[in-house]
Amino acid sequence: MKIQIKKPEVLAPAGNLEKLKMAIRYGADAVYIGGQAYGLRSRAGNFTYDEMREGVQFAHRRGGRVYVAANMVTHEGDAAGADQFFKTLQAIGVDAVIISDPAMITICFAAAPGLPIHLSTQASTTNYKALEFWKQLGVARVVLAREVGIKEIREMRRHTDVEIEAFVHGAMCIAYSGRCTLSNHMVNRDANRGGCAQSCRWKYDLFEIDGNTAKSLIPEDEEPFSMSAVDLSMLHHLPDMIEAGVNSLKIEGRMKSIHYVSTVSNVYRKAVDTYCADPEHFTFDPAWDDEIWKVAQRDLSTGFYYQVPTEKEQLFGKPRKIPKYTFAGQVMSYDPETKIATLQQRNNFGVGEEVEFYGPGFVHFKQTVRDLWNEDGEPIDRAPNPMMTVTMHVDQPVEPYFLMRKK
Repeated sequence: MKIQIKKPEVLAPAGNLEKLKMAIRYGADAVYIGGQAYGLRSRAGNFTYDEMREGVQFAHRRGGRVYVAANMVTHEGDAAGADQFFKTLQAIGVDAVIISDPAMITICFAAAPGLPIHLSTQASTTNYKALEFWKQLGVARVVLAREVGIKEIREMRRHTDVEIEAFVHGAMCIAYSGRCTLSNHMVNRDANRGGCAQSCRWKYDLFEIDGNTAKSLIPEDEEPFSMSAVDLSMLHHLPDMIEAGVNSLKIEGRMKSIHYVSTVSNVYRKAVDTYCADPEHFTFDPAWDDEIWKVAQRDLSTGFYYQVPTEKEQLFGKPRKIPKYTFAGQVMSYDPETKIATLQQRNNFGVGEEVEFYGPGFVHFKQTVRDLWNEDGEPIDRAPNPMMTVTMHVDQPVEPYFLMRKK
């Protein structure tokens, strides 16, 4: 029987304007960002109103969408000015706001009627009756709690037509979504008001105490005891997510680099398009998996989607060796006649090293750096200074905003 599917949105993180533009260029249908207040990533670059306006215009010209996270849990006084904030976002043309606090939802409805609201994962929505409750309240989309499984999503879709957004890649929270207070207790930084210190990512020792003597129980060659979860990846299981009726596939990581955002967006764009073009004959391409491992991340698992995670889904035991590539440069221009590209250097590289170029549409090729010139046209052996402009021969055509990396 023919599989009935609807192509989902690929939703990427954007911690600043550069990342927003890169995510859209590399295949994201939509991005989520933070403003200067009311969000949960106070240490991300975040956006001024002018940056939001530029980002929205950039995305809309390319058929993309921009969502703004205002998903903090408000205490008394925290919501001051939120009405004007939502009015401004609506005037800028933001496509939706992501909120968790009912008070903020009420303010948004009153101040900016018609501005779509997406319920944040911080609200811990885990069943279809809760989805229906939020739908009846006027919420357009619900971002599911990370603890929800595939079978539960299928059941949700059977009972409600509200849009469902679910995480498919990135960091996992060790606490129940929107319920962590570790950071509050340990460093007096409120995780649910944008100040999470990621206490669960710290390294903890385990001691046996005998009188005045404390003995570590962790072998020296093993990772110190940690509550930290490995990262999530549903790349191998996208058909399950799509067939279950998920409308938006969310990539975590507003603090991540443009190397990460472009790479992961590129892979998920290619995988989703390939599956949706011919679901019955879909075959997973191992190149997608290889590509994911070219950016820095923890080990990967499927989180709660198929089972309750065990100790194998936490960072116990010996440290894992994660393959990494270094983001080395960004193409600014290319002359097809001379085959010379102008690049903005991002990390040290030089003549004789093998590099890889990649671009939107899952384009890749490797070559050796044979020559290198500085801004004055003088030959150099290495590009040592961050953000310096260099030129080099590139064997295959590249375009502005193609990226170069090295192992």
